[in-house]
Amino acid sequence: MFMNIPTNLKHKPVIVSDNYENVDGRRAYESDAKGLTLGLAQWNDRGSVEISAKVWRYTGEKWSRQSEELPLHRVLDLALLICRAKLHFKEAYRFPKLYDESETQLGRIPLQGDAMNVAVCTDNELIDKDIKLFAQCLSEDDELISERLHALSRVLKELQY
Repeated sequence: MFMNIPTNLKHKPVIVSDNYENVDGRRAYESDAKGLTLGLAQWNDRGSVEISAKVWRYTGEKWSRQSEELPLHRVLDLALLICRAKLHFKEAYRFPKLYDESETQLGRIPLQGDAMNVAVCTDNELIDKDIKLFAQCLSEDDELISERLHALSRVLKELQY
């Protein structure tokens, strides 16, 4: 059953992918994430306009409150974080716990005159178990993630980045 993405809510879609459920990784064709949109952000105030990305979830009965709206820079920041994590896990096998306990910072990504820190979350009491599960999931999903990173790389080259 095809459902049009709502356009009567505070987020105003401008560019849509209305069949995202068909390509949503391991959930393809069974996903509640029905669409992705780029549009006018729901938090816009009068005279101040931002665009955002939104993942639209549908429960089978109604549009879900778990639909997420993100500013575009956060979407890109998440992509940077994913790439940096993949880079770490290419060599993580060298460490017994999959990270260097004496240096948990994985890097800093320069942005806006500062840098976004990327680190292993050692505040997590179960980090030694959770990082192994994370690495396993990253490995199992490598084909899905790599396909998207290759597509992103091609588009960035077209944009001359």
